[in-house]
Amino acid sequence: MSIHINAANKSDIAEVVLLPGDPLRAKFIAENFLGDAVCYNNIRGMLGYTGRYKGVSVSVQGTGMGMPSMGIYTWELITEYDVQNLIRIGTAGAFQADLNLRDVVMALAASTDSNYAHTFALNGQYSPSADWTLILKAKAAADSLGIDIRAGNVVTCDVFYELEPDWWKKWAKMGVLCVEMETAALYMNAAVNGVNALSILTMSDHFVTGKRSETEERERAFTDMIRIALETVVS
Repeated sequence: MSIHINAANKSDIAEVVLLPGDPLRAKFIAENFLGDAVCYNNIRGMLGYTGRYKGVSVSVQGTGMGMPSMGIYTWELITEYDVQNLIRIGTAGAFQADLNLRDVVMALAASTDSNYAHTFALNGQYSPSADWTLILKAKAAADSLGIDIRAGNVVTCDVFYELEPDWWKKWAKMGVLCVEMETAALYMNAAVNGVNALSILTMSDHFVTGKRSETEERERAFTDMIRIALETVVS
């Protein structure tokens, strides 16, 4: 049992964990996609479940919002429960005009405005990236499901309510596809511990058009990224 996860045994959590930020999305996935799902964590309401998908043991763990929260849960999953493959399934805000709401983006790398990397004492700027094997499997899964998927750089930001309204345009000019709040921490924790990570994101907001999805839609309707992640697990 770790500080924030009360699974009693390492075997209670699979070697592959899907990571939605919203714990209610974890509950939705467990109830609608996994067989024989058992809740192994409810500390602070951050629900975690283990079940089976096409015969493969899979866990799904809510992580909360922001790099500190993602950092805590992924660190404990990796170091206390020996998780080897971590796939974030979350929402993001689109920066590019040719992206639409509900489009799926695979984060090849994560830029960030955070100082999270200070803990690793690196002499320079570190650009965390996804695992190549998971990238290939996710792309193959998306193709087999007939789901279009974009891939590229995303930016992980610490602040949700930026005071400068046009702050995002400089990132967009550099080709960054979207913004979210967790991927860079996931990729750094995976890298330093020698495990595999990938972030698959659904566009829930759009900085160009100003459109945004409703709360219930974010929780229950963004199933394409869930299906891709699960098929990645069993491929």
